[in-house]
Amino acid sequence: MNTLYDSEAFSVVHMQQDVPHAHADSAVQGVHALVRHGFEIVDKRSGREVYLDGSWAEVFHAQIQEWQRNTPTQEEVEDTLDSYTGLAQHPVLIH
Repeated sequence: MNTLYDSEAFSVVHMQQDVPHAHADSAVQGVHALVRHGFEIVDKRSGREVYLDGSWAEVFHAQIQEWQRNTPTQEEVEDTLDSYTGLAQHPVLIH
């Protein structure tokens, strides 16, 4: 879990988990075949969060890579994050 962004309005956390590949051969156990990842975006203003995984996570990851190439302003980042707040249906209970 890595915090990617934290401001007064938003927090973005990248969650990445290695999933071990199940093999009958014990010599091959522990081999990681799939990396699952997602992004949690917390809208601190509303107290709601959204977890992006699958294709949503891939789209968001592409956005992050674009930000790494062309450093955005804080306003540009927050405008993008704000576009995801319509998906935020889960209240933040513990954070």
